[in-house]
Amino acid sequence: MRKRERYIDQALRHRVKQLDGLYLKLTNPAGIPDRLVLFPGGRAGFIEVKRPGETPRPLQYYWINKLQRMGFFVTYEDSIEGGELFIDKILEG
Repeated sequence: MRKRERYIDQALRHRVKQLDGLYLKLTNPAGIPDRLVLFPGGRAGFIEVKRPGETPRPLQYYWINKLQRMGFFVTYEDSIEGGELFIDKILEG
């Protein structure tokens, strides 16, 4: 993971932990968003973390769209602020 992407990832992991959530790394299948975020009360979402200005690859867009069509909250973010908004939306339910 590139340095700036790692910085974003670590900040989001820390924020989720502060909120008593789980921040899980996913590795299979290829292209699936790299993190699953779980909070008490059954709140969950998938996030693909990117470095600033980077966008998902075609296979990643495929999985983001597929999971969204299935009703899951899924996004990709390239900033800490965007990741924090993602966390807030999950918590809002």
